[in-house]
Amino acid sequence: MDSQNLKQRIKDEPGVTAAKTGDNRPRRDKRMVMAKRGLRSLAVAVAFPLSLTLLNIYLFGSSHHGYATLRKPSWFPPLWLIHGTCMTTSFLMGLSAWLVWAEGGFHKNPTALSLYLAQLGLSLAWEIVVFRIGASWAGLVVCLATFGSLAGCSKVFRQMNPIAGDLVKPCLAWAAFLAVVNLKLVFI
Repeated sequence: MDSQNLKQRIKDEPGVTAAKTGDNRPRRDKRMVMAKRGLRSLAVAVAFPLSLTLLNIYLFGSSHHGYATLRKPSWFPPLWLIHGTCMTTSFLMGLSAWLVWAEGGFHKNPTALSLYLAQLGLSLAWEIVVFRIGASWAGLVVCLATFGSLAGCSKVFRQMNPIAGDLVKPCLAWAAFLAVVNLKLVFI
C-alpha cells in the first residue's frame, strides 16, 4: 500500500460519515433516534406489566371475601401494602425483562420469555385466586409456582444480563413472603 497517496481523515468532513453509514444525517442524530427508540421500548416494557397489575388491582383487588376483616397476626401486611408491592415487583420485572430484551436474550434463549410470561400470569392470577375467589390452598399453589418461575427468571436473566438477574431478587423475596402469608391464610 502506498502511504503517500493516503489522505488524512478530517473530523468535520461531511462526506466521511455519509459514505460510511449510507445516511446523510450526522452520527449524533442517529444516536438520538436510537436513544428515543430505546426509551420507547423501555416505557412499553415497564408500562405493560404495570398496567396489567393496576387493572388486576382495580378489578379484583378489593376483597369482598374479607381479607381486611380476617383475624390475622400483626405481621400480616395490609391490603394497600400488598397491592403497592405487587406494582413494584411488576415494575422491576418489566425493567429486568427489558434489559434481557436489549441484550437480545429473548432471541438467544426463548425460555427467558416463557418464564417471564409465566411469572407475569401467575402473579396476576394470585390476587384473583386469593382475594376474589378466596381459595387459600389454590393461592398457595399459585404462589409457589410464581416463586419457581421467578427463580427460573433469575437464573436465565443473570446469564443474559447480571443486573437483570439481580433485579429479580426482591421479587423472589416478596414471593417467598407471600407464600408464608398464604400458608398462614390456609390455617386461619
